[in-house]
Amino acid sequence: MGIHIYILRRLLYIIPLILGVCLIIFLLFNVMAGDPTHLLLGKHATVEQVRELRAELGIDRPWFIQYFDLVKSSFTFNFGRSWSTKQQISSMIFQGIGPSLTLTVPAFTLGTIISIILSLFVAFYRGKFLDKMIVFICVAMMSISSLVYILFGQWAFAFKLGWFEISGYENGFPDCIAYIILPIIIWIMLTLGPDVRFYRTVMLDEIFQDYVRTARAKGLSEPVILFKHVLKNALIPIITYVVISIPFLILGALLLESFFSIPGLGGIVLKALNSNDFPVLRAMSILTSVLVILFNLVSDILYTIVDPRVRLQ
Repeated sequence: MGIHIYILRRLLYIIPLILGVCLIIFLLFNVMAGDPTHLLLGKHATVEQVRELRAELGIDRPWFIQYFDLVKSSFTFNFGRSWSTKQQISSMIFQGIGPSLTLTVPAFTLGTIISIILSLFVAFYRGKFLDKMIVFICVAMMSISSLVYILFGQWAFAFKLGWFEISGYENGFPDCIAYIILPIIIWIMLTLGPDVRFYRTVMLDEIFQDYVRTARAKGLSEPVILFKHVLKNALIPIITYVVISIPFLILGALLLESFFSIPGLGGIVLKALNSNDFPVLRAMSILTSVLVILFNLVSDILYTIVDPRVRLQ
């Protein structure tokens, strides 16, 4: 099957997927969450106030019309207005996506590169003391709460040593660099443990394959086997892991943005949670779902590039 036909078919498959996702999101926010007017007006609101607010929010309309509007918003990205700020949600997302990406993209890129290199290193020394020690450190790092990393980093490196800024974020390069260095370091520390364990497992799965034994029998050195053969054949699970993580980068880092006063999407989500701003939370849920579906398609296409044996069907 040609790649263009495959992409067209997958794009057509996206339609029922989005319809199903929208149905789940609709049930969560419009059915299971109950009537939001009681949250917004309080328990002492009059019947007239409740009726007026329901009409203003559009939740007095038939459920199938509300569901249709939800589906339409997933294709047009017109999510209406926030209940708390009265702003257009699409404008809020557009304003917050830049600061979020200035943090998440360099942090994720550096973290992925460091994790893969470190995984190859421990795979080279598999079963030895160095391998066991690094795995132990990774498990220990995963066991520590993210709040500990954030609070200790701010206290030690910003407050005591004065090396970094923790507030006053400024948009655009290079003004923002001073404010994102410490969050990037903390991000890498938070993700290094699980990433190294995952990539190490992938590398070890490849190391015990027949082609590796054949390469050793031909006299190839261990570094050449690892970097030229093992890493290349391990790219499919690595691509899956990396590409599926990209949609969540766009949504920002909720805790890091909050503690470092970065006006990104993570902060928008946190404010929406605190104020029961259902339209914002619903919009972010839809945006995440659509991006995950699209990047799944991207990962499938990338498979054929890194491994010619993979055929699109």
